[in-house]
Amino acid sequence: MRLIETQSKETLSRWEIDYCQQVIVPLWCKYYPYDQRPQNALNGAREWLTGAIKLTQAKPIILECHAAAREAEGNPVAQASARAIGHCASTIHSAQHCIGLAFYGAIAVAYEQLGTDEPFAEIEQFAAQECGRMEGA
Repeated sequence: MRLIETQSKETLSRWEIDYCQQVIVPLWCKYYPYDQRPQNALNGAREWLTGAIKLTQAKPIILECHAAAREAEGNPVAQASARAIGHCASTIHSAQHCIGLAFYGAIAVAYEQLGTDEPFAEIEQFAAQECGRMEGA
């Protein structure tokens, strides 16, 4: 949180979009390769950052990503991935949304690497390590 508080929402958004594009979007696409709503959310956030669209135009696109997350119930990797992407894209609205990447993105990576049947302490430890990798990215 201390790091987040020192950055603008534009800086946070750019960093998160890049990270999600490289790490989180492939997790979503592994399970839902034809559902472009998470990618569209990132694209909408990018367009807002360049001034190509207004926030009122980006919001519905981002909300569709959140809908994709709800529809992915039963697939923890995909659901956490879409939630991470949705929060990442929502950072253009409020910098505090970026914490969603740490929560959902890290758990998506942990679930993908370890599965969901591992003891939660191991999953949590892996997720914490992923948060460290995020911070270093």
